[in-house]
Amino acid sequence: MLEIQERFSTEGYEKLVEKAGSSQLHITEALDGERVTGYIAYSYGSDKTTVYGFDDGGDILLCDGLVRSVMFKSVLKGIEHMLFEIDGGFDNLKKLRFLKDDSRMCSDLSGFMDSCKSCGHNK
Repeated sequence: MLEIQERFSTEGYEKLVEKAGSSQLHITEALDGERVTGYIAYSYGSDKTTVYGFDDGGDILLCDGLVRSVMFKSVLKGIEHMLFEIDGGFDNLKKLRFLKDDSRMCSDLSGFMDSCKSCGHNK
């Protein structure tokens, strides 16, 4: 069964820690049993969450789950913008409309979360 969990160690993600610089890096992993199938690495700022690394293995549903988990936590902190400082892997982010055109910024995170409230009713 697939689970999405925050990891409380950055072991194995040293390059992303370096990329994040002085920002405190958070890691959320997708786990199938004990096997990591994807991750998202990010930090919170006062006005935006910055994503430094991301891997969904090409799975659009995993992309959606990873990004929305971080969106949800960002909204709880009052953050409405997410900046993707990643080196590629934008296809699923664009298909899911998190990003538009060549933008790396997703705005109105609350709006994304609110738009999902009725998803279960739209079959």
